[in-house]
Amino acid sequence: MRTFKEAIIRETQRRIIGESIPRIKRCLSELNEQEIWYKPNENSNSVGNLILHLCGNVTQWIGSGLGKRPDHRRRDGEFEEKGTLPTAMLITKLDQLVLLINDVLKDVSEEDLLRLHHVQVYQETGLSILIHVIEHFSYHTGQITYFTKWKKDMDMGYYPEDLG
Repeated sequence: MRTFKEAIIRETQRRIIGESIPRIKRCLSELNEQEIWYKPNENSNSVGNLILHLCGNVTQWIGSGLGKRPDHRRRDGEFEEKGTLPTAMLITKLDQLVLLINDVLKDVSEEDLLRLHHVQVYQETGLSILIHVIEHFSYHTGQITYFTKWKKDMDMGYYPEDLG
């Protein structure tokens, strides 16, 4: 039988590393660089900007908030990038995120999940940090998927039953 700590860590890994990141990579494999950096207007974000934003968010919330690593996030910069980063760099950033998540979560204690941690201007429990990151990652993964489906008119095949 798993402990609560093991269950929430496994669920965090499953939702972000096992589901969302592969879905984002699937979208990247279908889009060209022009499409990845396309913004329909100034109040929208490109797929590339959303990926940079997700990387910044996870690095800050899990890496710094829960893992106590230095916080060097410059959130505005995640949205200022206009497309000079190649697709391969975005994939590398996602791969580095997997390493960070796994590295921090392997050392998380049950006390860490219940204790308050400083993130941005907030005081959050470790549990609330993980819940926030899961829902935030899922939200933007959905936006990236929607854009890819709109641009390519395709079923992404995320579910085994979709494959026939």
